[in-house]
Amino acid sequence: MSFVTVEKPRPYVSLITLNRPERMNAMAFDVMVPFKEALEKVSFDNDTRVVIVTGAGEGFCSGADLEDPGWMDIFDGLTVPGIARRAMKILDDVIKAIHSMHQPVIGAINGAAIGGGFCLSMATDIRIASHNAYFRPAGINNGLTSAELGLSYLLPRAIGTSRAFEIMLTGRDVDATEAERIGMISRAVPAADLMEECLNIAERINGFSQIGVELSKQMLWAGMDAGSLHTHMNHEGHAQLFVRMTTQNFEEAIKARKEGRAPDFRD
Repeated sequence: MSFVTVEKPRPYVSLITLNRPERMNAMAFDVMVPFKEALEKVSFDNDTRVVIVTGAGEGFCSGADLEDPGWMDIFDGLTVPGIARRAMKILDDVIKAIHSMHQPVIGAINGAAIGGGFCLSMATDIRIASHNAYFRPAGINNGLTSAELGLSYLLPRAIGTSRAFEIMLTGRDVDATEAERIGMISRAVPAADLMEECLNIAERINGFSQIGVELSKQMLWAGMDAGSLHTHMNHEGHAQLFVRMTTQNFEEAIKARKEGRAPDFRD
């Protein structure tokens, strides 16, 4: 049985599913390693313009696998501190892989996103959740820290510092209705409509220039780390000029608008 599946439900859209529903798609190594490999492979699939990530069954991802996290050969010969560092890097690399993908990544949050699963959901570029989804920073409830896998970086940027501090320090659940209200997700929809909503967003994105979409994603993430408005505007300007001067996309957009049709961007 494959714990990660990849399919193309529509042209130019890849759906990557964590497929261990009986364990709520927990982050065992035999799930996360193939998941990272799938992300990296799809990133260089030039017939994929949008990626959707979801979980099988009733949960999105329940975080650490408390039943059996698994063992990898790279742990052989190491003591506990060394194993812990290797294990953390494996999970860190999953978050970085999503962030680094060429395509926008839509998180179809179909159920519980707990601990590392919460972090995984926040790493996606666009988050749509079903009404029965919820988010929980589990570490603080287990006597650890709720700051893991980039959550203390991503969450304040998504919902503001005060809300992020309150959620991460109390370890409480955030349901889909609240998540939508505070901007943690784009919107909440009935469970039966979740995938269709994500596919419709993907289809709209696919109507635009592939290179334009890729650079827009990069500029949005770069803006979060920009040292100043002036510096980032220069960065944005060069990206805009690159597409404007090396393609006929702008001319095609004007022509299509005059002719009353959808543009055919050839990049």
